[in-house]
Amino acid sequence: MPLPIRAELQHTLSALEGSSSPERVSRIVDASLREAVERSASDVHFEPTNTALEIRFRLDGVLQPAATLTKELAANVIGRLKVLAELLTYRVDVPQEGRLVEAAKRYGADMRVSTFPTIHGEKAAVRLFEGAERVFDLENLGLPAALMTDLQGAMRERSGALLLTGPSGSGKTTTIYACLRHLVAQDGGRHIVTIEDPVEQVLEGISQSQARPGSEFDFARGLRSLLRQDPEVIMIGEIRDPETAGIATEAALTGHLVFSTLHAGSACGVIGRLLDMGIEAYLLTSALRGILNQRLVRRLCESCNAKGCDRCAGTGFHGRLLLAEFAVLNDRLREAILRKSDTKTLESIMHNMGVPGGGRATIWSEAAAAVERGLTTNSEIERVMGIKESE
Repeated sequence: MPLPIRAELQHTLSALEGSSSPERVSRIVDASLREAVERSASDVHFEPTNTALEIRFRLDGVLQPAATLTKELAANVIGRLKVLAELLTYRVDVPQEGRLVEAAKRYGADMRVSTFPTIHGEKAAVRLFEGAERVFDLENLGLPAALMTDLQGAMRERSGALLLTGPSGSGKTTTIYACLRHLVAQDGGRHIVTIEDPVEQVLEGISQSQARPGSEFDFARGLRSLLRQDPEVIMIGEIRDPETAGIATEAALTGHLVFSTLHAGSACGVIGRLLDMGIEAYLLTSALRGILNQRLVRRLCESCNAKGCDRCAGTGFHGRLLLAEFAVLNDRLREAILRKSDTKTLESIMHNMGVPGGGRATIWSEAAAAVERGLTTNSEIERVMGIKESE
């Protein structure tokens, strides 16, 4: 069933159907972006097919159909986005990226656009970054109390690495920004610097820079230079290669508190990734302070009891719930890392330490508790996390 669209947008798109004048195409683009911001979409997709131009919004992590326009409008709509982003309109054969500066000012959300050639013509995706009114503090992320205690304890350290993992769109950057804001509020005297790609939010009291992969200012080279800026806390947007991993580990061992993200299937999976990147086990046991693994699942809509309404766009879900686990290195875990134990062994140790008479809360136990409390569903857990392997 198509996504319920506000009357104004529906009227605008219907009235402009079949017209390709610049003014009308501009109104289609503006109306689509305005609707996306109002619905708190994270992305807007403009996708040409063999017969039409499909517009879809990503709401709470899931793409939802928003509108269908005639095929004849596709090139003009994508072209309008390219003009707004100051991209090369005559190049339709290569991917391009840019920012929608004027639209961002108009609607109060930073917007980045990327284009990509397909067999049906260029497609475009607009990423909407959270404005200041949607900024999260560490205390209102929804992390469990025990995990918060462990995380804040690790953040009080003056050196070491705090790593976050999870798939794209799981909220890692939001969590890291919340951690950095917490540090500024608790200890404003620390010199905090970042190297990101891209900078998603401007943080007060922090020196932020944007890397350009493939240029002379990539993560690895930028990080080496940052170490000469007398930093105390360093945030690296992502550890993508062995060189960056090595420099980050070195920084964590030489008096810097390092935050970064790394793609892995679990908290302990991060350890395996770093070992595969060539980081020695004995260095990891000294450098790592903790690993946060997180996922975002959709919340059941409270307005309609999950039956479907305009507020939840007929999906039965509205908003998202953060599920997380935090691996803290103790002696048993360090010994297992030095033995280069596999991920399953490391996870078994992590899940059975720290709580007298029971294990540390895992992301799966948090998921089960959320379903039991009626906050989400088993099918939503499986959609985001897959099917849990048997112990």
